[in-house]
Amino acid sequence: MGLPISQTLAPDGELVAAHHFTADELRAFHRDLVLARRIDTEAFALQRHGELGLWPPMLGQEAAQIGSGRALAANDFVFPSYREHGVAWCRGVDPTLLLAIFRGTSLGGWDPAEHGFALPAIIIGAQTLHAVGYGIGLTLEGKEDAVVTYFGDGATSQGDTNEAFAWAASYNAPVVFFCQNNQYAISVPLERQTRIPIAQRAAGFGFEGIRVDGNDVLAVHQVTSEALAKARSGGGPTLIEAITYRMGAHTTSDDPSRYRDPREADEWAERDPLLRLRALLERTDPGFAEFDAQVQAEAEQLGQRLREACKALPDPDLAALFEHVYADLPPELVAQREEVRSWS
Repeated sequence: MGLPISQTLAPDGELVAAHHFTADELRAFHRDLVLARRIDTEAFALQRHGELGLWPPMLGQEAAQIGSGRALAANDFVFPSYREHGVAWCRGVDPTLLLAIFRGTSLGGWDPAEHGFALPAIIIGAQTLHAVGYGIGLTLEGKEDAVVTYFGDGATSQGDTNEAFAWAASYNAPVVFFCQNNQYAISVPLERQTRIPIAQRAAGFGFEGIRVDGNDVLAVHQVTSEALAKARSGGGPTLIEAITYRMGAHTTSDDPSRYRDPREADEWAERDPLLRLRALLERTDPGFAEFDAQVQAEAEQLGQRLREACKALPDPDLAALFEHVYADLPPELVAQREEVRSWS
């Protein structure tokens, strides 16, 4: 019912719609997808070896993130949730800084203004309001930039997200709401959350909603590019529902086998975003095998660098928790700070 699902590349790697990408651009997408997956799987392994306290995997959602992330212009700004490791990669954030957050040695580590990429939002849906406020600010300043905010299907059940929709519509904010519909809000399946496609909700707020195959990097890039161009030109907000699947757990503290049928994951594995682009390139790019070998070698080097960098992250100074809270630290906190320092 409702809106059609945009698709360019079918799961078997066959083109079902025309595209404008060059051979080099297709190769670049492949490289991004492979390296983004390596960041994710390496971090997952590090957590299982006790090097990270937690990790939210993005396995299966790489095309949604790379396709949209590569559609962004340099001056656009991203408000992510906590799973946008691929978008962070596109914005030039060193993945070691992501590891530091989940190792507990850093509360951020990068300058959001430098990368156009805010720090992760752990509170579900909160970042959507931040994005709309930023977007309204852009309009008031007369800038022709756009904002993208990422969230999952579960966030559409949060009041913050719906308030953000209302504010964005009322002020015609240049915001692209990018929902990665990975079918589950932790353990709650999509059908328990909504009776209609998520993108259709946009109409109730007065702006456009689009559905796209979230495992098709080409289609995701196309619809995101169009939504961003519309936002920059004063066309207002857009809600993109990228239909994908969370192949792994919600986080490393979750056990999806308790609430998902394993056959479901097997079915979605056949729609793997990396395999469908690989199938296209193997069929159409005579030099792909050599290029892919280089990418795989680069992925191995990246994995080794992440392992070494993670273990070399310095332990934080616990006394630093008392900084940047008060201009003049109250006596009771001074005493607490000195007590913490005495522990070392």
